[in-house]
Amino acid sequence: MDANLKVAVRAAVHGGDEIMKIYQLEDLGVEYKEDDSPLTLADKKCNDIIISYLENTEFPIISEEIKQLDFSERKDWETCWIVDPLDGTKEFVKRNGEFTVNIALVKNGKPLLGVIYVPVTKELYFADVSKKITLKSVLTEHKVDMDNLVDSSVEIKPSNLNTNLARVVGSRSHMSEATVDFVDSLKKDYKEVEIVSKGSSLKFCLVAEGKADVYPRFAPTMEWDTAAGQAICEAVGLKVISNETNRPLLYNKENLLNPWFLVSK
Repeated sequence: MDANLKVAVRAAVHGGDEIMKIYQLEDLGVEYKEDDSPLTLADKKCNDIIISYLENTEFPIISEEIKQLDFSERKDWETCWIVDPLDGTKEFVKRNGEFTVNIALVKNGKPLLGVIYVPVTKELYFADVSKKITLKSVLTEHKVDMDNLVDSSVEIKPSNLNTNLARVVGSRSHMSEATVDFVDSLKKDYKEVEIVSKGSSLKFCLVAEGKADVYPRFAPTMEWDTAAGQAICEAVGLKVISNETNRPLLYNKENLLNPWFLVSK
């Protein structure tokens, strides 16, 4: 495994362990940001743990829970980490288990490595885009044996398209009118269109491991919501295409808000 990928895996799993300690508490320490999105004690604690790992590498960090530097300071970063310590905070507050830890390494705006950890189920997805491989492991505890991780993991692949059925990933918390229109358009080409609902970056994982066929995201996301998922998808041959440029999403942009995008073969 790439040395930086090992660091990211350790950070994600350790952060997930801290999240689960707080998940068991009656009071999740919920606050609300200026945009009315929730922030919990778990976001903060997991972020601190991840930063403690990543700050020992040579690369700077963009994290949802760190005050963002102006683009004038970031624009010369060739390589950087992009982190969401708790993706799916709404799902965390609802206690439905569909939240993740996301860590990605990007170079010249393109994902190199990605890790998504699902604390409740202990599912760990990790990808190396250059090697074109995404592996999945189900841990027995919130600890990872790096020496045996690859051997105890399975390689995931997207499914072959079925001309009769299109499985579309939809969000539990966000279902825009444009997404509904996209789903309706598929009904012209497929006998059946099935909606598969998941929260957080798990939506990327569904397509990457063949449990869904396409993921339209026609609603706002930030770079830390998508970087790790894009790495995982690109490593298995999927495309994460911007509706604005018709090219893959890019990272460490002046505006960290993503355009709408589509994940497909």
